[in-house]
Amino acid sequence: MDRRYFIGQSAAALGLLAGFSGQARANLQKAEILVIGGGYGGATAAKYLRLFSNNTAKVTLIEPNTSFISCPLSNLVVGGSRTLAELTSPYDGLSKRHGVKIIQDSVTSIDPDKKVVKLSSGKILPYDKVIVSPGVSLLMNSIEGLSQANKAGVTLQAWKAGPETVALHKQLAAMRDGGTYAISIPEAPYRCPPGPYERACQVASYFKQNKPKSKVLILDANQDVVSKGALFKKVWAEQYPGMVEYLPKHNVTAVDAKTKTIHFEIQDEIKADVLNLLPTMSAGEIAVKTGLANSNGRWVNVNFLNFESTAQKDIHVLGDSIQVAYAMPKSGHMANQHAKVAAAAIVAELSDWEVNPSPVLTNTCYSFVNAKEVIHVASVHQYIAAEKTFKPVPGSGGVSPGPTTLEGIYAWGWAHNIWADSLA
Repeated sequence: MDRRYFIGQSAAALGLLAGFSGQARANLQKAEILVIGGGYGGATAAKYLRLFSNNTAKVTLIEPNTSFISCPLSNLVVGGSRTLAELTSPYDGLSKRHGVKIIQDSVTSIDPDKKVVKLSSGKILPYDKVIVSPGVSLLMNSIEGLSQANKAGVTLQAWKAGPETVALHKQLAAMRDGGTYAISIPEAPYRCPPGPYERACQVASYFKQNKPKSKVLILDANQDVVSKGALFKKVWAEQYPGMVEYLPKHNVTAVDAKTKTIHFEIQDEIKADVLNLLPTMSAGEIAVKTGLANSNGRWVNVNFLNFESTAQKDIHVLGDSIQVAYAMPKSGHMANQHAKVAAAAIVAELSDWEVNPSPVLTNTCYSFVNAKEVIHVASVHQYIAAEKTFKPVPGSGGVSPGPTTLEGIYAWGWAHNIWADSLA
């Protein structure tokens, strides 16, 4: 997937939407469209709402951070081969190039009846359409003692790229040679299916060079490796023999911060020097607070034609917070794709046009198995009108035959292209 694809998609959409009637333009100019969250979903949605409306729609992005930091590739920071600065992009391209109004703040509440959003600053903003793309919440109480262990600085998650990502690498650097790093993985679904296994590879790569007597312990609540299983297992056996141990069906229930002991549902307790415990995840907090998480109280059900919440009209939810369709990953690339479908649908609805009845999504997830070699999984998803959901296109996508440095080059190309597509 290269930049020409994204440009082609944009050009095709702009060509279809170029001929605005006076009424359509008036509707778009009048409507207040808010976007909550500036990640892969929210940033892309804000930009494409402007592009698809020929810069007519009024779009406001609400995001507390000054810069975008990519979660994809952030495991390289944990492994010490890259810096956080290399994954950081400013938001100002959205305002300077596309006319998106950016408010640096966070949302405390959404009132669907009054159709207003309240910010931490106390400001209240009305909306006609709101896009909610808040990522995930980490349910710390799903592991007894985890909140206390985090407060004590004993455990870290680093599942949202930022200061914790750097802090986790520092813990690894400070660990004795011969120590053990343990990462726990919750039952799927969770953000980025291959992410924990990639992180295990990155830590092992760091240990191989700097602490060769050390060990990586993968404690997986799932029955088996969730994504690219055969490839990851081959890498562990060939590149990190005796260093990486994979333990499936190990569901973490508690942690003791004082003794660095991990407890399980069934198995005997385990001690480790660096504890990277990932709890159960759910839709981002604002989605849950607003009552949108109507799938087991964790995820948001949406109408896949426009990503409107099934719980509240005119609230559209993107990315990791939704109850995904079959075989649809919670990935940055997929959030970018959700955003484009939702943006096109919202512009169509406000212009009294028909919403595209058969959208198509693509996805690629790259995983670095060391500092340079990469494996990937790719897929194409077609909306099936009769079933009102997306399904993988038979024969599309696939996985790498094995890790290569060439795929590492492709992975960085993908990253720079999608960052430009979302933010530039």
